[in-house]
Amino acid sequence: MLIPVIMAGGVGSRLWPASREAFPKQFLCFGSADSSLFQQSLQRLAGLPGVDAPIVVCNSEHRFLVAEQLRQLGIDKATIILEPVGRNTAPAVALAALAAQARSPEACLLVLAADHVITDVPVFQQAVLAGQQAAQQGALVTFGIVPRHAETGYGYIRRGPAAAALASNGRAPVYAVERFVEKPDLQTAQNYLDSGDYYWNSGMFVFTAAKFLQELGSFEPEILRACTQAWQAAKPDLDFTRVAPELFAACPSKSIDYAVMEKTRAVVVVPLDAGWSDLGAWSSVWEHATRDADGNACRGDVLLHGATTSFVQAESRLVALVGVDNTIVIETADAVLVACKDKVQDVKEIVRMLGDLKRSETVLHKRVYRPWGTYEGIAADDRFQVKRIVVKPGATLSLQLHHKRAEHWIVVQGIATVTCGDKTFDMYENQSTYIPLNTPHRLQNRTDSPLVLIEVQCGSYLGEDDIVRLDDIYGRAQA
Repeated sequence: MLIPVIMAGGVGSRLWPASREAFPKQFLCFGSADSSLFQQSLQRLAGLPGVDAPIVVCNSEHRFLVAEQLRQLGIDKATIILEPVGRNTAPAVALAALAAQARSPEACLLVLAADHVITDVPVFQQAVLAGQQAAQQGALVTFGIVPRHAETGYGYIRRGPAAAALASNGRAPVYAVERFVEKPDLQTAQNYLDSGDYYWNSGMFVFTAAKFLQELGSFEPEILRACTQAWQAAKPDLDFTRVAPELFAACPSKSIDYAVMEKTRAVVVVPLDAGWSDLGAWSSVWEHATRDADGNACRGDVLLHGATTSFVQAESRLVALVGVDNTIVIETADAVLVACKDKVQDVKEIVRMLGDLKRSETVLHKRVYRPWGTYEGIAADDRFQVKRIVVKPGATLSLQLHHKRAEHWIVVQGIATVTCGDKTFDMYENQSTYIPLNTPHRLQNRTDSPLVLIEVQCGSYLGEDDIVRLDDIYGRAQA
């Protein structure tokens, strides 16, 4: 049994403004793809023999994004583990290994990041099969990316001799690992490239759950102890599994490389040359996009004149470039990034500045995703704001009230079932209603079509924290 483990944490600040804390890059679509990076990480497993339902480890704030994107793929038996706090990759994989052992003591894990691009799926799958065979013989397998250029942004793996005892029947070679090395300077990276003995460290692995937990217990017993206790005290929450927050918070924070892979004698590396990228910056997105004769790649409503080797993404309006080269332009409904392509690693500094200013653009898009649908700000000024709300078929918002604002609802499309105080009634297109201050109310869509309405909020304070949830099917009601 091969169980995919998808590590779906992280923010992806270098891909701002498309990537935000509440909707990070792994859940976004890039280039011409109709699937998110997270969804692609699962789709490329199709056809591998013996693949079981995935285990996803994610931030609690992203749980409904994960569930919805799994639903879109028709995956309904995934295990979704919610991390109450971030503790790096070793504890996250430990939780997944404990969950996998609950399914099968012999489970083999394929640990993948949710935000990688791999263009040559058949080559990737052959490498996975080679790694799985080695893992079933007791190895901890890491995948080393065959480098294309001298790169200073990745750690490296130096290979040792071929592991003859772990021959993979011609699928892909397997090598001993001589050492892991940190991110090098440019000259050192060039030396690594020239030698042919080094690979980029991909952060992808194959091993049995039992072997990983055994090695983790040998080198980091505190991590294993804390994760085991947190897992044993885990509780179900709808379709999710919540580990015990206080027990998991006590776990040391270490990467899987530092905790296990750099210490164990069981590690081997399988080379992977399959068009891999971690999309760590907008320049990487440009490299993997389909480009025109002038080297430009575009997504959305874009016009170019005299522009070359640039990347433009327009989400909400027309973007035009004239006479510029090597430029990145990312337009969203509430922010525009313009950057020189060779400086895009510094986008994280803009995100840091916005965080220092406590600006919402680091966290939310104008369109905000909720388990029941979306809302999007249309207009706002002193004492009022207007939102467009879309409620998915069959979805129900929480029963709630507001102390500082009243609301007006106008149905644009569909049929709304409204609870206001002690009354429940249906509202049709072009009809409206008023929700007074301090009045319990609820919005439902009992139909099989989307419900669209305009909400006008008026009051002395319009923040999202002026919501008192009295009842909520998503477990968000106040205690």
